[in-house]
Amino acid sequence: MEKSISFPSKWLPLFAPPTSTELVACWELCRFHNNIGFWVVWLPTAWSIAMAYHAQAEITAVDALLRAAVYVPLSFGVKSLIMTIDDILDHDIDALVERTKDRALPRGAISIRRAWLFFALQVVLGIYLATKVLSRTALYASMAVWPLYILYPTCKRWTNLAPIPLGLMFKVGIFMGWSDISVDGPVPWTVLAPIYIGACLWTITYETVYQHQDKVDDVRIGINSPALLCRQFTIPICTATALGFVFLTGYGGVLNGQGITFLASLIVAAVELLRALLRTDIDSPAQCKTFFLATPRIGQIILAGLVVDGIIHRYLEGTLEVSF
Repeated sequence: MEKSISFPSKWLPLFAPPTSTELVACWELCRFHNNIGFWVVWLPTAWSIAMAYHAQAEITAVDALLRAAVYVPLSFGVKSLIMTIDDILDHDIDALVERTKDRALPRGAISIRRAWLFFALQVVLGIYLATKVLSRTALYASMAVWPLYILYPTCKRWTNLAPIPLGLMFKVGIFMGWSDISVDGPVPWTVLAPIYIGACLWTITYETVYQHQDKVDDVRIGINSPALLCRQFTIPICTATALGFVFLTGYGGVLNGQGITFLASLIVAAVELLRALLRTDIDSPAQCKTFFLATPRIGQIILAGLVVDGIIHRYLEGTLEVSF
């Protein structure tokens, strides 16, 4: 008589349909209630697409818009994936920090095992979409930073420099957008690399100020952060990284032949960023949060300048499409 094979009963709860509480928890793990993460991933990609539109007359406005639209769900996916693994690997720390103690995992809205399952589902879906919609170069650029998805959440346990891998992950779209839409030869790495480095400096700027919200708890529980590294020198250091961001972004734009409209938008963004930074009291969590929440506006101003600059360039060159 054959022995029947049964699925271990202890695993059944792991694969049970999610409860309403768990669905809310998954929403929170993805940070769908706060989409700054989406903006800081998508905007550099959109900059890159706008720059390619400026440089290559063969790219139509429809091409650029459709490619930028494709990156909307992809950017939401990247942001959600990183936020989920960050919460899983940091759940013990989050439980000890006032600002994060009520997140889904610390409050028990979802178990660690179920959160890992949710993360695995995101990984499978993300890899499938990436292989289906990205060009080979864009896919390889993305894959170069995949190991950082796991490394980044562990950083605060052993280094004060967590914004560096975060920037490298979030801003790789600088290379991906151009390579996906380009119809004229190889990706201009020398043009895009300064903007990538600058965008990473931008990440250091807003993340360092953001981390000042938790510095009291970080000291109490012995966790590292850029806020504790910079301390009272945060504003001068972040002013330097902000200026580096502006200079390198402008340099890359000039290499790409961007015009006065782009440079004007960059100046406006720089004034906005530096004014907010210099007005922020790093000992006020509310002010640090306000500075952080304004982050997308800086990138949106630059994107607007790039788009308008591309349209003006096409018009002056006589290559502007009059209809779609």
